[in-house]
Amino acid sequence: MRKTREQAKEDNRRALLDAALQVVSRDGYRARLDEIAERAGLTTGAVYSLFGSKGGLVAALVTDYLQPSYAEIEQAVPADLDLLAAVDAFARYYRRGSDDPAARSELSLQITLLDMAVHDRELGSRLAESVRTQERRLVALFTGRAHAGGAVTERQAQRLVTALRALFVGLTQGVVLGLAPGADEQFFADTARALASRTTLLDPGADPTD
Repeated sequence: MRKTREQAKEDNRRALLDAALQVVSRDGYRARLDEIAERAGLTTGAVYSLFGSKGGLVAALVTDYLQPSYAEIEQAVPADLDLLAAVDAFARYYRRGSDDPAARSELSLQITLLDMAVHDRELGSRLAESVRTQERRLVALFTGRAHAGGAVTERQAQRLVTALRALFVGLTQGVVLGLAPGADEQFFADTARALASRTTLLDPGADPTD
């Protein structure tokens, strides 16, 4: 059966993302568009047509890389849990990922992408927006959950997600590199719960007695 134009476009997009993952993982910010296109069996013109630029391709790669994990998180954290129970479930899910056979290669890719962002400010902005877009799903996941006699606001959920991201990225690096002995699921959960305390969720300048 002959492919439709949309099917061919999606196949080309997928081929470029797969090729970009291989080349970017190896070469970082030195990754060349012509090699990516060649690996995908396409031309550099296809990259510009589908993604607009090298930065657009890498940003799409980040989104493609993150999207499945965020979808899994939404499945791992049931909607009927209060905030602390939801954070506990999220932390345990995140810790289990550190034991995945692919965890070391995923860490390598994360470091490579950070290096690219440092060397290219425009690309760094694109990568940051790609991550923020995915993190909005986490904000939605925590917003409205019961906590301390009320419901978590969107702003509070945003502050919590920012803190949890920093915590889990650091702890996961420690686990993968052997620098965090004893950081098991319970440790992840206990530390995340501490971050989700009422004090952490307060907006700057708020009166903690309110």
